[in-house]
Amino acid sequence: MNASRTARERARAELVAEITAAARRQLADTGAAALSMRAVSRELGMVSSALHRYFPTRDHLLTALIVQSYDALADAIESAVAGRTDPAARWRALAHAIRNWALAHPHEYALIYGSPVPGYRAPADTVPAAARGIAPLGRLLADAHAAGTLAVDPAPVAAGPAADADRFRAALNTPDLPDQVLLAAITAWTGLFGHVSFELFGQFEKLLEHRTAAFDATVVRLGRIAGLRT
Repeated sequence: MNASRTARERARAELVAEITAAARRQLADTGAAALSMRAVSRELGMVSSALHRYFPTRDHLLTALIVQSYDALADAIESAVAGRTDPAARWRALAHAIRNWALAHPHEYALIYGSPVPGYRAPADTVPAAARGIAPLGRLLADAHAAGTLAVDPAPVAAGPAADADRFRAALNTPDLPDQVLLAAITAWTGLFGHVSFELFGQFEKLLEHRTAAFDATVVRLGRIAGLRT
């Protein structure tokens, strides 16, 4: 009985993987807003009713793609920083992992960091996967702070930004980081993704020719904003 149940679960997992792979190909062709359950089922030679047994609605399928994309990016980041002890080196490795993954998977990057899909509201299921990608940032900042190598802006933080820092502190699971560090980290993190998005979505056309060199310089500057000795 157990063996039979395991075989069914394995078969289901394989079919789910085929479905999401077909959906990712459709993302590349038409974009997330035009994702069609009917088109996915047609590509796989399935009737629509069969597909709906695995993903009841288009939004369920979209959520699965979002979670997979967040997880894939987090895997790339974690692999890049593994074995590195210097926080600044980990920051640079993390940043380049994000850019490299985005350039290699532009449609998946656009799904999680591009324009919202009309009518779609991401459920709580996507939060843990999204948090995986930023967790290495929290760990490297915490290590630098514990080692006394993290620069901290001495200026006091107003009540509103301090509340935001509290939320970011909880998200990063870094209880010992000062508000100033957390707010600087938000600036560095959003600046990193802003640069990647500008490059990926064509905003640097006729502006930046040496893209990798420009990114290298941006990463160094953003690392300094975060308080790292880059």
